Amino acid sequence: MAVIPIISVVGKSGVGKTTFLEKLIAEPKRRGYRVATVKHDVHGFDIDRPGKDSWRLAQAGSDSVVIASPQKLALIKRLDRELTLSEIATLLGDVDIILTEGYKRGDAPKIEVSRRERGGELLCTREELVAIVSDQPFELGVPLFDLDDSVGVVDLLEARFLSVNRGGG
Repeated sequence: MAVIPIISVVGKSGVGKTTFLEKLIAEPKRRGYRVATVKHDVHGFDIDRPGKDSWRLAQAGSDSVVIASPQKLALIKRLDRELTLSEIATLLGDVDIILTEGYKRGDAPKIEVSRRERGGELLCTREELVAIVSDQPFELGVPLFDLDDSVGVVDLLEARFLSVNRGGG
């Protein structure tokens, strides 16, 4: 089984990471790829609601609760440590690419979103970056794309990461 490529979309707060990621998800889907996304939340989150059956099962001590319907599946799993992206990838299974929002300190290749109005300095080093998506120029020797150029970014991802898993295209 081929290794699923993981690409992290990173940037300062308010630069438009989620907006760009929405566009970035749509383009490989249009090309027939199966896409998973992982949103990193350093503060923690809770998707379950007190009183609901799934919440009650977790409160009773279940280490994992799966909510399943014919259209969707959700896994709520208690963790004693944060999982690595590789560990999360094994849970996701049959996808061609995993795009993350966040994980700026992780070791996955990164696309940094930057806007002049939010302060133009980059968070990542040249070595960490696959591309920069911005409204301003950077001279780092890293491919630079406009904030609206999801097609160009996916062309790059396809050439560098996806064609390998599809046997060259």
